[in-house]
Amino acid sequence: MTRPADYPPPFDPSEFLREPSDPADERIEVGALVVGAGPAGLAAAIRLAQLLEEHPDVRERLGDVPIAVVEKGRAPGAHLLSGAVVNPRALRQLFPGMPAVDMPFFAPVVREGVYFLTEKRHIRIPAPPTMWNHGNYVVSISRLGKWLAEKAEELGVMVIPETAATDLLVTGGRAVGVRTGDKGRGRNGEELANFEPGSDLTSRVTILAEGTQGHLTGVALRHFGLSSKQQIWALGVKELWEVPRPLDRVMHTMGWPLRRAKRYREFGGSFIYPMGEGMVALGMVVGLDYTDATLSVHGLLQELKGHPLVRPILEGGTRIGWGAKTIPEGGFLALPDRFHFPGGMIVGDGAGFVNVPALKGIHYAMRSGMLAAEAAFEALRPGRTAWVPGALASYDRALRESYIWSDLQRVRNMRPAFQHGFVRGALIAGAALNSLGKLPPRDLELHSDAEADLFVGSTNGRYPAPDGQLFFDKLSSVYLSGNKTRDDAPNHLRVHTTVRREIGEAWKNMCPAQVYDVAGEASPAGNAVRVEVTPSNCVQCGAISAKGGRLTPPEGGAGPEYTSM
Repeated sequence: MTRPADYPPPFDPSEFLREPSDPADERIEVGALVVGAGPAGLAAAIRLAQLLEEHPDVRERLGDVPIAVVEKGRAPGAHLLSGAVVNPRALRQLFPGMPAVDMPFFAPVVREGVYFLTEKRHIRIPAPPTMWNHGNYVVSISRLGKWLAEKAEELGVMVIPETAATDLLVTGGRAVGVRTGDKGRGRNGEELANFEPGSDLTSRVTILAEGTQGHLTGVALRHFGLSSKQQIWALGVKELWEVPRPLDRVMHTMGWPLRRAKRYREFGGSFIYPMGEGMVALGMVVGLDYTDATLSVHGLLQELKGHPLVRPILEGGTRIGWGAKTIPEGGFLALPDRFHFPGGMIVGDGAGFVNVPALKGIHYAMRSGMLAAEAAFEALRPGRTAWVPGALASYDRALRESYIWSDLQRVRNMRPAFQHGFVRGALIAGAALNSLGKLPPRDLELHSDAEADLFVGSTNGRYPAPDGQLFFDKLSSVYLSGNKTRDDAPNHLRVHTTVRREIGEAWKNMCPAQVYDVAGEASPAGNAVRVEVTPSNCVQCGAISAKGGRLTPPEGGAGPEYTSM
């Protein structure tokens, strides 16, 4: 057996825990600190600001900066990527009475189709009830993030971009803020001419809203013992196209180019969404518990574009955007045991609030942020403190009473069913759906993506050669992402550089940004290889953290600069 789990990354969570180290008069003090300017974090900041507006006495005691949001991307939205068709429920809860026309939507979903693909043909099939999108809207999540940040700033929230939160500040068993990362270090950690040291940001309550594969979220989960369960992940690769003919419907596909045999464990599908009259978004999403080390999600997306159903949509068009991101897929069975800890809470994708059968997560992320804000507000009232054990337990109670909980519980066994192959998985998932979650009688088990036994197949030999018109290689795609990582920046990726061939090939093919390469033999028998890492290519998708490595934050402002993804 060859499993990435046998090569755990050289990463110790305690390395990213520390006491505040700046002198007291040099620390940046804020009332409430949100880490991550995505939908969850910005919804938390907006909801808390709304409550403070209604209660100026509480706002007064939080100092000059009642709420701050730190964002590692160059601007809010720069690191956000999703399909996306959004359920507007949480937005309507956050902005009561606001009409949909004032929200940053492209258009409502009026037509949709689900298609089963073979290599040359397609069959339109009835959409499962979980995938019905009547009343939902097509949106760019990066534009949504920028819009939410503007709404937050209008309420007095301080949004601080280009700032990576690298360490969780902990004293006396409670979180008291974060340490931001240094800027201007060279490849070996040396201080360059433009060096700027990080700072201690201390707060009365810290909300971790880092999104998928959140760095400090993982540190907090381990340090405070919040979870006893495994999470599993998918990788999504997305392109944005300008097209001459408008697409009149939301489309999803399943089947080809994925293989149905159990030994491959390939689960996923594609989406094709109209982004206004002249743009189309399409993407391929594949679970990372697959077994063939030569599988490439980027390659599968290129292959999909040549299908007779898809090619006519793109013909005559121009690719204008590309990006990649992981998605937590474990759902209800992978949720942490607790979502709060002394001084802080975890919200959004970091907590795993994604409904895979419905292809929805944005409104759950936002709602969890709002519930966290309400718990934080109660803990910030005079005479109370968020640092006392249990002070933020109302957040957990609110989650369990919310539609987030009931929605995820109902479909909890549908995604893990497909770990048994497509046919058996479809039967189990169908039983779970039709019984409203009562079947199967026992919950299924989740197995970490890094525990999947790998073999070296030949999948990458079938992907179409890049032609610069319809099919594209990885490096030109990274360029299109607007990646701003310096070539001479320190390496932010923790992996073993001598591994078994199966693992080296898996990392090389899995990574959509061509960060990893198999450099040569590392043993006389040829079963071990050297892995070369090019961290400046990284678009921070997080896939390596699911498959045997660990992504840590590069300096603030590095990474992709998505504008319409």
